[in-house]
Amino acid sequence: MNVVILAAGMGKRMQSALPKVLHPLAGKPLLRHVIDTASSLSPSKLCVIYGHGGAAVPEMLAQLSGQTGAAIETALQQPQLGTGHAVMQAVPQLDESVPTLVLYGDVPLTTAASLGRLVEAAGTDKLAILTVEQANPFGLGRIVRENGSIVRIVEEKDASEAERAIREINSGIMCVPTTHLKKWLAALSNNNAQGEYYLTDIVAQAVADGVPVVSAQPSAEWEVAGVNSKVQLAELERRHQLNIATALLEKGVTLMDPARIDVRGELVCGRDVVIDVGCVFEGRVELADGVTVGPHCVLVNAKVGAGAQIKPFCHIEDAVVGDKSQIGPYARLRPGTELGEDVHVGNFVEIKNSQVAAHSKANHLAYVGDATVGSRVNIGAGTITCNYDGANKFRTVIEDDAFIGSDSQLVAPVTVGKGATLGAGTTLTKDAPAGKLTISRPKQMTVEGWSRPVKTKK
Repeated sequence: MNVVILAAGMGKRMQSALPKVLHPLAGKPLLRHVIDTASSLSPSKLCVIYGHGGAAVPEMLAQLSGQTGAAIETALQQPQLGTGHAVMQAVPQLDESVPTLVLYGDVPLTTAASLGRLVEAAGTDKLAILTVEQANPFGLGRIVRENGSIVRIVEEKDASEAERAIREINSGIMCVPTTHLKKWLAALSNNNAQGEYYLTDIVAQAVADGVPVVSAQPSAEWEVAGVNSKVQLAELERRHQLNIATALLEKGVTLMDPARIDVRGELVCGRDVVIDVGCVFEGRVELADGVTVGPHCVLVNAKVGAGAQIKPFCHIEDAVVGDKSQIGPYARLRPGTELGEDVHVGNFVEIKNSQVAAHSKANHLAYVGDATVGSRVNIGAGTITCNYDGANKFRTVIEDDAFIGSDSQLVAPVTVGKGATLGAGTTLTKDAPAGKLTISRPKQMTVEGWSRPVKTKK
């Protein structure tokens, strides 16, 4: 099967310099959604027709190289003279021995199942159209039938009053025998209100040539909804997120409000996972059995172990959280963080590129960067690892059972030995021996006869 994706439109109503098909929905461009769905059908050829936006679309496609089954070819449509003219640009790349499926880069939510039904209906010798009935079909091409058979498609501007009363509309998505498609495209005329070459005009040619014209229907109307404005983009975003939320609920995930979750990638959940409102998941996020995620958390490419509790307002990116750990509220785990079992990371604690072993705690107001922290370590409030000298990063090692007093600075590279204690306010520039108390602070003194300055009157 050939797949042709039309993605050349300007999208004036988007009010943006970004090509319409590159606007994101659920964290990835509209066009990427269509390509991913098309790729799941294992096409032998996949061609994207681009136009407005110059090199932006081909550049995005180049980034997908190797990520899809079929190589993605491109063809430039310049000027843009309608959907039929767009498909003409792909003709030299089409394999005549298989049908051609025509998709649209701004219609992101069509499912592979619906497209599969369309391809099956088309077989090898029929023209198949994905149609849907709408209560308000204004502005859309109508499916004209005679005795139940499709005979043509008429656009809104060219339709009679009777034809405008038809509620069955053309989604634009169709599957066509490629040999016929090439012939019909060559015969298209732009003698219409828009002065464009309509792909829909091939339907009348199919009827004239005795090629059966059949239809298939999507599972839901939103599958064929296109994006022409930021309003429509926002509507589809919420529709898509509700679909994701419904799928999670059906798998047993508890969502405190299905209308207030954003998944911009892949969210994999175990049993008895609870997700509160306002959470955002990007990339691939894995939540194991019994994980609880509090309100307004952001998780990016993260893995959270069984029974862990993520309290409100946490940001976790490219990090691993161990089983039964407690994170937050207001904690930040940056890339390279790996936490063992039952680790506590409290409010306003930031951890970056560090490994923290089981049962260790940093309960408040600390920065742990480029560090290896052992088990059962307690890191007091205000502690920081001074890992950067302005040019290079250095590593701190804190061994098992160490106790780091509040407001300590560990100037890397430095090691705190097993069972060592650092007194509060220590600035550690040399290794602290195991099992010993290490402290660095000025001797406390009281200055007799000192008085606080008084503001001079002017």
